Amino acid sequence: MAPGLRQTGCSMSDKAVSRRAVVAGIGGLATWGARPGEGQAAPVATLPLRLLETSDLHMFVYDYDYYAARQDNTVGLSKVSTLIKTARDEARNSLLFDNGDIIQGNPLGDYMALAGHLKPADGHPMFRAMNLLGYDAATFGNHEFNFGLDFLHAALHSARFPFVCANIEMPDGRPFAAPTMVLVRHFTDTAGHSHALRIGVIGFVTPQIMIWDKGRLEGHIRTVDIVEAARRCVPELRRNADIVVALSHSGIGAGPWQGGEENASLHLAAVPGIDVIFTGHAHRVFPGPDYAGIPGIDAVRGTLGGKPAVMPGFWGSHLGVIDLTLEKYSNNEWSVADFEVEARPIYRRDGHRAIPLAADDPRVLAAASVEHQATLRWMEQPVGETTRPINTFFSLIGSDPSLSLVNAAQLWYARPLLQETRHGHLPVLSAASPFKAGGMGPDEFVDIPAGPLDMKDIASLYMFANTVCAVHCSGAELREWLERSATIFNRVDPSVNRPQGLVAHRIPTYMFDVISGVTYAIDLSQPERYGPDGKLVHPDAHRVVDLQYRDRPVDPAQEFVVVTNNYRADGGGGFPGTGADRIVLAAPDLNRDVIVRYVLAHHTITPAADAVWRFAPLSRPVMLAFNGNAATASHLGEHPGVTRLGDGVDGYTSYGLALG
Repeated sequence: MAPGLRQTGCSMSDKAVSRRAVVAGIGGLATWGARPGEGQAAPVATLPLRLLETSDLHMFVYDYDYYAARQDNTVGLSKVSTLIKTARDEARNSLLFDNGDIIQGNPLGDYMALAGHLKPADGHPMFRAMNLLGYDAATFGNHEFNFGLDFLHAALHSARFPFVCANIEMPDGRPFAAPTMVLVRHFTDTAGHSHALRIGVIGFVTPQIMIWDKGRLEGHIRTVDIVEAARRCVPELRRNADIVVALSHSGIGAGPWQGGEENASLHLAAVPGIDVIFTGHAHRVFPGPDYAGIPGIDAVRGTLGGKPAVMPGFWGSHLGVIDLTLEKYSNNEWSVADFEVEARPIYRRDGHRAIPLAADDPRVLAAASVEHQATLRWMEQPVGETTRPINTFFSLIGSDPSLSLVNAAQLWYARPLLQETRHGHLPVLSAASPFKAGGMGPDEFVDIPAGPLDMKDIASLYMFANTVCAVHCSGAELREWLERSATIFNRVDPSVNRPQGLVAHRIPTYMFDVISGVTYAIDLSQPERYGPDGKLVHPDAHRVVDLQYRDRPVDPAQEFVVVTNNYRADGGGGFPGTGADRIVLAAPDLNRDVIVRYVLAHHTITPAADAVWRFAPLSRPVMLAFNGNAATASHLGEHPGVTRLGDGVDGYTSYGLALG
């Protein structure tokens, strides 16, 4: 183990933590920051400490969009590195952490995961780049496990900084990684005196990795609830540390703690003994308006349960900065006396343009240059041709040739395999969702012109390293699946004359499944039946109407097989009709590779233009507003009911769909 670093232990096999204990922890927040020497005249030392965080880098070493083959000023560790240097130069004392989702997320990550591309002698380019920046510690993100444990272990050999994770263990109870660590660093106080400060670090990952990557992880590791793991491990860590930093690869969710939450960082703040929370996973910025108005959260100052917390966007869009003022009293205990929180961006928006606020660090670019160039060559490999444009500009109003292609490829691949099973006689449907439909920014749309297709185009259609799976479900469950998918839409009021926002932007577009093989309509006058977390919120609401298979209403007792990916089949997103007990096909091939093989087999494709679904007519005409970009306008001729409304926010262009 490296000098200045100590590992502490904790057991996930300890007695279970009750909800009452967590509630008690929430009450304990009132004493957080209280001075151990309260009543004394003054502290014996005051020490400023700057804590820096990156999170959800997703292999964006370069400020480059591999799908559009152009520079992208909104992403890149190469630019964050410059912010890190500036932030360090401004501070007397600092530490740097990463919060996970490092080795997957763009074509460079996919290229490195191909057989033979990660060479032990060379190491992994992302870690080579990160090593240059002097990270002090990191935790795992859920996407670290997408390529399997063997690849993860091989990649980690390149990292010259420690990883901690308290809620993963081996089947026999041994820790998968160090649950906690104590970093001993010598820092200088405001009077110029040096102190050996003990910084306790604990890490967490969303426990849903055992669902999302079940086929790769089951039998090899296991997870527990984030809050339970913290309650077991933090007390011992606290006894050995002056301050405790939690690296939480988990978003910020509201509502009472139930256990097993994907977005548990607010609940984690209720655990006594934690001073600072670095959060991520949700691809949001905190402090920021996305979390305004939630009890227990100060979205302006940047606190969860009164404790400083930061979430630095995604793909290197921001650097998280937490400045602590620590005070030491005569009993030798340190306390957080004050703090400031900031998420520093690498760019700003000027209309539709992204203006960089940080220059590239040439050292970081050089660290991954060889693999970056190899990825560019790989992306240019020809695959076939398309006779019509393929884009996702109109995915959320019922027209999506990209999903037509994905679903056609999945059906082409899975039908022969299913014929050999006891479910081979059942109707086969296919589910797919738009990964790039503007949810991450105005440049994040698929926009492939008619003509040649290459690997870059296929990668833009299917960004994730999912494998093909199929599930057995009933007609009733199929309807509920579609109801869960329709959660992405806002409820529309026909009595309102002004344009109404169509999409609930808190719902990512990959949660919007379109199921090919049936037809249906969505009634926006109804409230959503399911909430963002997949829980039933309006039991009497039914948005999905006129659900038909081969021009006949779907019977609730009718049986289907739905082809999808391993994330959805294993229960990712909490869709009815999914789960491990429903899987009837778990194929070894990636969905993206299946699309490549489909195009190679047909060479020239014409993705279907017919809509699988539509919006049901309303009692009065309304205008539905949705986001696009400037390029969307060139396709309006294909959609006579759509008009440009004007400039939107954050670089988007606003478009309107007239619905009668």
